[in-house]
Amino acid sequence: MIRARRLLLALAVVAGLAGCASSASTPGDGDSAQAIVTIQNKGSDTLVNLALAWAEAYMDTHPEVRISVTGGGSGTGIAAMINGTVDLANASREMKKEEIAAAQANGNDPIEHVVARDAIAIVVNPSNPVDHLTLSQLSAIYTGKITNWRQVGGHSWPIVLLSRESNSGTYVYFLENVVRLGDSHSKLLFSPDTLLMPSSEGITVEIRQNRNAIGYDGLGYVTHDVKVIAVSSDSTSPSVMPSIESVNDGSYPISRPLFIYSAGEPVSHVRAYLDWILTEGQSQVTRLGFVPLD
Repeated sequence: MIRARRLLLALAVVAGLAGCASSASTPGDGDSAQAIVTIQNKGSDTLVNLALAWAEAYMDTHPEVRISVTGGGSGTGIAAMINGTVDLANASREMKKEEIAAAQANGNDPIEHVVARDAIAIVVNPSNPVDHLTLSQLSAIYTGKITNWRQVGGHSWPIVLLSRESNSGTYVYFLENVVRLGDSHSKLLFSPDTLLMPSSEGITVEIRQNRNAIGYDGLGYVTHDVKVIAVSSDSTSPSVMPSIESVNDGSYPISRPLFIYSAGEPVSHVRAYLDWILTEGQSQVTRLGFVPLD
């Protein structure tokens, strides 16, 4: 973690020096020195640790490349890509129709690249005896129809709802696929009592200290000091724990692809970096607890 923070700080400095778009510069130690190119990468907080690991590993073997990685949420990264201020936008959700239209109106034609897969894990305090829930129960919990753990087989404890903030792609995915159960016509919303947390780490900290709480998080951010709940599609389906295997075989019902978006087909050093992510870089996906591409 300390190494990642140092890397982020170093990359932020590079970003400040290099400007907002990808660029090339030549060190001042002679014409024979290799040109330095910079890739600007911004977006999803779910992807930020993985993006940092990719950047660090790639720069180790490509000293001519500097990669600036920052988070801020999927919406923030997509907005920056639309405005042409980054080369690559990380997203834990698909771009919305209005975002695509805005990009095209700005002269950018977004290209979607699937770079990994993820399971969204449902987490509770270890003292909570509930060990499985259906998607319908999760929807009822997060819309405020179920407010006490005894209604789903637990103790008589009030349920405290935790969620990511609305600029998070994980929030959007959970709203559309769990709260609204995949119904594109549904208008269901999170209960107004839901506590919006600014980060995955914030959810973990609150779950750890609050026996009443329930939250959701990307599989790569789940720690050993929280309890993961098995999930079933309905009351007649088996309850399944999130894992690389259950995502790949399709049995875990809350899984998703993770994306990088580019403004048009990437070229040159950006294309080379994306190609590396989709091949050698997949080892970092496994190492950080996400699901690599087949």
